[in-house]
Amino acid sequence: MLETAAIAFTTFFATVAPVDSAIMFAALTADNSPAERRRMALRGVAIATVLLLLFAFFGKPLLGHLGISLAALTTAGGILLLLMGIDLVFARNSGAMSTTRAESREAEDRADISVFPLATPLLAGPGTMGAVILIMAKSHGDIGRSAVVIAMLLLVMLISLMLLLVAGKLERLLGVTGMRVINRVFGVLLCSLAIQFIFDGIRNSGLLV
Repeated sequence: MLETAAIAFTTFFATVAPVDSAIMFAALTADNSPAERRRMALRGVAIATVLLLLFAFFGKPLLGHLGISLAALTTAGGILLLLMGIDLVFARNSGAMSTTRAESREAEDRADISVFPLATPLLAGPGTMGAVILIMAKSHGDIGRSAVVIAMLLLVMLISLMLLLVAGKLERLLGVTGMRVINRVFGVLLCSLAIQFIFDGIRNSGLLV
């Protein structure tokens, strides 16, 4: 259980990227009042959490309906997470777990950013959705393991909410350097987990038998 919790927390923290999201939130809501920022933060996290829980509970059945095996999901998810981990280590932005330039420009013109881009793609981006499905699928229906995964997801979303509520202070405290250090540490861990997922997917595919 402890291993499942560690893997789930590290993966979700790296893909949701609460620190990055808080910094972006602070920049996009600089002209909003504290009450407006608080309302958007609460609504954005709530929407993102619901989306991710839907993927957690119904993602695997959907993939099964499409004829996608767990081995294929594990391998593909590992590759996606590896690319995201590399982005974190080298401080690049591929758009997998953040907004693209076009999306950022569009967000600047919005009065309420709680749904877009906060809830998605900042908090519940394609990388996080894929990670949720992958880690839940690897629980193999075990209620205890699944409960741990859900608990870690909710914990990361709670951390995200707390950081969003103090986004302005966090931006001043960490600065660019502090944010990059945190991202690189979790990027290295995410790359390691991603490689393990790829190995597991290939081993379970039957291709090497």
